[in-house]
Amino acid sequence: MPRSSSASTTPSVSSASSKDWKSVNGSRSSTRLTFAVLATGAGVFSMLQSLIAPALPTVQHALHTSQSTATWVMTAYLLSASVFTPILGRVGDLIGKKRTLVAVLVAVLAGCLLAALAPTIGVLIVARVVQGVGGALFPLSFGIIRDEFAPAQVSGRISSLSAVIAAGGGVGIVAAGPIVTVLDYRWLFWIPVVIVAAAALIAVRYVPESPRRAEGRVGWLGAALLSGWLVALLLPLSQAGTWGWGSARTLGLFAVAVLLFAVWLVTEARARNPLIDLRVMRLPAVWTTNLAALLFGAGMYAIWSFLPGFVQTPSSAGYGFGASVTASGLLMLPMLVSMFASGVLSGRLEPRVGAKALLTTGAALGAVALGFLALWHDRQWQIAVVSGIFGLGIGLAFASMANLIVGSVPAAQTGAATGMNANIRTIGGSIGAAVTTVLVTGRLQPSGLPYDSGYTHGFALLALLCLGAALAALLVPVRRPAAPAPHPAPDTAPVRVR
Repeated sequence: MPRSSSASTTPSVSSASSKDWKSVNGSRSSTRLTFAVLATGAGVFSMLQSLIAPALPTVQHALHTSQSTATWVMTAYLLSASVFTPILGRVGDLIGKKRTLVAVLVAVLAGCLLAALAPTIGVLIVARVVQGVGGALFPLSFGIIRDEFAPAQVSGRISSLSAVIAAGGGVGIVAAGPIVTVLDYRWLFWIPVVIVAAAALIAVRYVPESPRRAEGRVGWLGAALLSGWLVALLLPLSQAGTWGWGSARTLGLFAVAVLLFAVWLVTEARARNPLIDLRVMRLPAVWTTNLAALLFGAGMYAIWSFLPGFVQTPSSAGYGFGASVTASGLLMLPMLVSMFASGVLSGRLEPRVGAKALLTTGAALGAVALGFLALWHDRQWQIAVVSGIFGLGIGLAFASMANLIVGSVPAAQTGAATGMNANIRTIGGSIGAAVTTVLVTGRLQPSGLPYDSGYTHGFALLALLCLGAALAALLVPVRRPAAPAPHPAPDTAPVRVR
């Protein structure tokens, strides 16, 4: 059955390069406002991913719930984002990215408002599910940049947005402690309410609607199957520490995930309007980038989860520094600064050295940082150095992955393809966190604290995963710039006189 394709029905980015972009896409100030809206929305969503994690004990106490129930505040957000990111990315490709962007911002606003007012843990979990809709901000933002900015600006803007996304997670870790200490955990949601409301209003006024649309419709069967296997995979990965790796629930959900994944592949391959075009996923630049994203995501998200806990461990355990939530966040500050700086810098480096080289370098820096951490973690300055090096790697890797995907897929598949890349990175993070949990908590001291060797083995494994990401990045084919169209030769034929 023929599938819809943007290749023949939509103008390519390069074909529009000869136009006057300033007149076609609005004034320069308008594009700056567009980018500001995109960066604000994506940055807030990224911050919400990590902002609540350091405050979970406070939430547990304030809402009179158990630790296992409180972890659903994180799990619900993860599952919701994994489902909505690729689906709404595809919806944006079909019905218009601005329209979808505004709807997603309103959903995030409603979720934050509900969370700030939540009287019970159940309401807070529902609010986090609503906030998870904001995962679609990533693919929608990349698609809008591709549509609305001049071709020469696309790579730099994607790199800058990727830097904001990466830094947002760091801001959450650093800012959570001071906000909770000075104000209250509910301000973790009140502050985003104000920011997202302003972003939504500006988006309505200044973000232009997409000039490109994909043909077809949303494949709801494919969407349901995709949601099913993602939930069946991520739920046991996030809850296996509580349920047990050998429990019937854990093993049963893994089996369901494998089955639904196989059915999803067959369904998408045969669909007239697939949610995710598997031909695009099989492109060499796409699958190799996604493989690197899976492995690097495992190292990145696991280190965000476990390094603060390591720093906060009392020194009586034989390691750790007994740091407060605020102090542990400050030790992560070098990561925040370096990841933003390297992300922005990568936009200038990418035209010179290529996104492949930047992705390889970023993953290799992550491996070096984690290897250093596995061997030396007795002084706080060592943690700060590791944090800074790892931040450099995150900034380079985030920006280059996005640029590789956007530059390799048809314009009408941008949302779905970048959404799947973000999802694959999240899946990698869940796998890395789950495996590291087993290593860290598999053997405990009489005090109930992990042994130092658990962290050491965990950091070493994460270093190997990042090294694997660097090797996967070497498989990414080099994207050569398209040759300029030849100018027609001047007509030198002799003029016939009739």
